[in-house]
Amino acid sequence: MDSQQLITGMLISVVGEIDHTNMEEFESYISRELRPGEPLVLDLGGLTFMDSSGLNVLLLLSAATRNQGTCLHLAAVQDVPARVLQITGVWDAMNIHLSVEGAIATVLRDFAVQAQSS
Repeated sequence: MDSQQLITGMLISVVGEIDHTNMEEFESYISRELRPGEPLVLDLGGLTFMDSSGLNVLLLLSAATRNQGTCLHLAAVQDVPARVLQITGVWDAMNIHLSVEGAIATVLRDFAVQAQSS
């Protein structure tokens, strides 16, 4: 995993697999990088496999960011992880973007709208 600070929020690139053997490590890394009150973009373009443990972490992250008044954005979700999100019905409940650039553009647009209304 690799992280990058955005103008507002954090971009984390995830590669490999998320399953019961590494979900605690994944969750711990994300928790360390998460900035309270700022959006989180997960680049899942390099994620090749995800089981229910990984799905659970994504759901917990989504709830945590929502409780902080912000959002979790998933970007470039590929094959197996996309299928897991779709068959569980989670796909429609998440902020999913075709590309990382699209997710970041949404985060920046939302930030600009908030700044104008403040």
